[in-house]
Amino acid sequence: MGKPAVRIVLEPSQRTELERLVRARGTGQALARRARIVLAAAEGMENKTICAVVGADANTVGKWRRRFAASGIDGLYDEPRPGAPREIGDEEIADLIRRTLETKPANATHWSLRKMATTAGHAPSTIHRIWKAFGLQPHRSETFKLSTDPLFVEKLRDIVGLYLAPPQRALVLCVDEKSQIQALDRSQPLLPMQPGQAERRSHDYRRHGTTSLFAALDIATGAVIGRCFPRHRASEFRTFLDRIEAQVPLDLDVHIVMDNYATHKTALIRNWFLKRPRWHVHYTPTGASWINQVERFFALITNDCIRRGIHRSTAALEDDILTFIKTHNERPKPFVWTKSADDILAAIKRFCLRQNQITKTSESGH
Repeated sequence: MGKPAVRIVLEPSQRTELERLVRARGTGQALARRARIVLAAAEGMENKTICAVVGADANTVGKWRRRFAASGIDGLYDEPRPGAPREIGDEEIADLIRRTLETKPANATHWSLRKMATTAGHAPSTIHRIWKAFGLQPHRSETFKLSTDPLFVEKLRDIVGLYLAPPQRALVLCVDEKSQIQALDRSQPLLPMQPGQAERRSHDYRRHGTTSLFAALDIATGAVIGRCFPRHRASEFRTFLDRIEAQVPLDLDVHIVMDNYATHKTALIRNWFLKRPRWHVHYTPTGASWINQVERFFALITNDCIRRGIHRSTAALEDDILTFIKTHNERPKPFVWTKSADDILAAIKRFCLRQNQITKTSESGH
């Protein structure tokens, strides 16, 4: 005769928690099986029967009966394991972080896992864990640009005000040129995507000329007026403005947002605007093209139409661009501007203060 099985008596709260562990999708399989063992034992089943029901051996069933009897539901969870002792101390970690932030390897612009592992004398996996814990990614680099326009705040508030509260009986258009778009044909035929294989194209190409896209984005509807020209001079810009003028109802004012490109400020263009008092020009701050919403449309057409396109002539390139705009205008969707001028200025202030603090800390460390 073997030892009698431990008797299991459940309180209502324990039964509810065990049933929840069995049903919950997030419960691990091992923990769910232990909960089923205890529930079956509470129903008076023998260990042999429980083994058949849950698919476990007698030792496993007996173990979790005893653990539950001794410690309740907490006894069903795995106990923490001590693991191997740490190979690198706090001081060495601090030195590694300082080296990552303040130095560079002798023959490279930034640290890699293997270079740092060789220098520090630890495995690349150890360096990776430390960098991950402190949010360090030496392989990544991002760009930024702060506008130096002395009227940055005034221009920002003016344009963001147009986006968030457009004037009545008026059309707000974001205008710009995407210049020097190249008609490129790869030197060898494209290899199409296959199961398990990405699309492949030769790294070299043949140039077949360039074109420039002039575009005006209606911020209210997302519709785009576009036209391609071989060049992007003031004369082409005036021709494009004439096209916009012909398509805008005469009873509407036109607020045009554009950058400070020299083509936009020639005597020819200034005189064109002076003759049309319903047109109101809003210049973006110098070095802040991101505030012009048409740039978002340029990113869209570049990604979906131009970057991976195959064009053997500028005519073919222009046909694809204008077809893209026509399809876009069949179901246009505006870009929703959500940030107020105060939100943007506060974000820029936080960025400048943070970078200033980092610079001071770095200088004091030296």
